[in-house]
Amino acid sequence: MKKNFVLDTNVLLHDPRAIFRFKDNTVIIPIYVIEEIDTFKRELSELGRNAREVSRILDKYRSQGSLGEGVSLDGGGMLKVSFATSDDASRFLHSEKKDNLILSAALDVQRREPKISCILITKDVNLRVRADVLGLDAENYEEEDLSSIEELYSGASEVEVPNEWIDGLHDEGGLAVELDELARRRTQKRSGVGHGFYPNEYVWLRREDGPQNSMGRLTIDKGDDQMGVIWPLDRMHEKVWGISPRNKEQAYALDALLDDSIDLVTLIGKAGTGKTLLAIAAGLQKVTEEQRHHKLVVSRPVFPMGRDIGYLPGTVEEKLDPWMRPIFDNVEYLMGISHADRRSGQGADELRSMGIIEIEPLTYIRGRSLPNLFMIVDEAQNLTPHEVKTVLTRVGEGTKIVLTGDPYQIDNPYVDSESNGLTYLVNRFKEQSVASTISLFKGERSQLAEMAANLL
Repeated sequence: MKKNFVLDTNVLLHDPRAIFRFKDNTVIIPIYVIEEIDTFKRELSELGRNAREVSRILDKYRSQGSLGEGVSLDGGGMLKVSFATSDDASRFLHSEKKDNLILSAALDVQRREPKISCILITKDVNLRVRADVLGLDAENYEEEDLSSIEELYSGASEVEVPNEWIDGLHDEGGLAVELDELARRRTQKRSGVGHGFYPNEYVWLRREDGPQNSMGRLTIDKGDDQMGVIWPLDRMHEKVWGISPRNKEQAYALDALLDDSIDLVTLIGKAGTGKTLLAIAAGLQKVTEEQRHHKLVVSRPVFPMGRDIGYLPGTVEEKLDPWMRPIFDNVEYLMGISHADRRSGQGADELRSMGIIEIEPLTYIRGRSLPNLFMIVDEAQNLTPHEVKTVLTRVGEGTKIVLTGDPYQIDNPYVDSESNGLTYLVNRFKEQSVASTISLFKGERSQLAEMAANLL
C-alpha cells in the first residue's frame, strides 16, 4: 500500500536526492522546510550546495505542474509541497518554531488522508520523540540499509586452527585455506554478524591444543571466492619511526598502512588507541625512508567541512594551526622518540618547510587531483557520505589514503554513528581488495586515558 512520507529540513540538507528515495510513494515537503532551506542557500559550504540543489530540483518539478496538488516523479511516486491547514500548531507552546510547524503539517496530512500511512522522516531524535507522543509515525533517514554500529565490520577475526596450519603459515610463507572451513573455525565475531570473510581481513590464529598463536592477513582471489591465502605479518616487530605495535590490532594497522597494494585504509577506534599516531608514523616512513610517495598530506575537518576558515590574518597554515595541533603533537612525539637514533629535525615545522608534510584544508579540495601522496584524513566520522566521496574522488595515481575516526564521537548534527561518511565507507569498501579496515579497541595513550575512555 502506498504511503505519505513527510521530509524534515535536515534530511534534504543531508541528501538532496532524498526526494527520489521513496519509490512509488508520495513525498511531501512542508513549505516551512523550504523556508529553512532558503536560509542556507548562500553558504559556501556543503550545506549551501545541498540547499541550492534542493531548490533546483523543486523548481524543475514546479515547471511541470502544481506542487501543491502534486507532480509525478521520474522514477514513480509523487512530490507535493504542503502546509498546515488546521489549528494543529496551536497545540504547541511555541507554534512559531519551524519544527512545530513541520509537525503540524505532518499531522494535517495524516488527518486529511487517514487511510494512508503517514511517516515523518527526520534525523532529529527529539523531533521523532515528539512525533511519537502526538501519534505520528517517525523514522530516521538512512541512504542505505546499513548495519548498526555494533555490527560494523571490524576487519579482523579470531580462528582456532590445527597445529599444522600455523606451522605451514610460517614454513611455506603462506597458507591456502577454504573460506567455509575458516568460517567454521571462527571463535570471535567482531567482524560483524553472519558474514564470511572479506579481502584483507586480519586473522588471529590460535592453536587448538596449545598457547601458541600467530597473525596473518587473508587475501581472496577474485576468480575463486571459495579459497583464500593467509599471509604472515612479517613486519610486525619492525619499528616504524621509533614505534612498534603494542597490541595485535596495532600490528594489523601497521601492516595495512605499510602495504603498497592497499590504497585505502580506514582506522576506527576510541580516543587513545593510536589511530592517528600509527598513520603518521607509516606516512613518514613511506615518504622519508622508502620514498614511495612525494609527501605526507594531512587534513581533518574544520567542522563543518566547507565553512570558510575565517578572516583572521595569516596564511592558510596559520589559520589551520589550532585545528591541526593534534597532528603536530603526534609528529613531534615521533620525532622525539627517534631523535636519539636518527638525529632528525627539531619539530613539525622543519618537516613542513622541507615539503615533507603538507596541511590540506578540506575546504578547498573540490576540483583538485592528488597524485603520488600519502594522505591522512583525521576525524573522518564528522564527514557525510557525500563529503567522503568528494575526498576519495580527488585521489590520483600512486596515492594512498587513510581515514581515521571514532563513530561514537561525532560533532556534526547532520550525521550519526551509523550514517556518517566513515562507517558508510567501511560498508561500501569491505569487499574490495584495494581497501582494508582495522578497528582498534585497546587504548595505549596512558592508563588514565584508557580508564577515562571506558568509564566516562
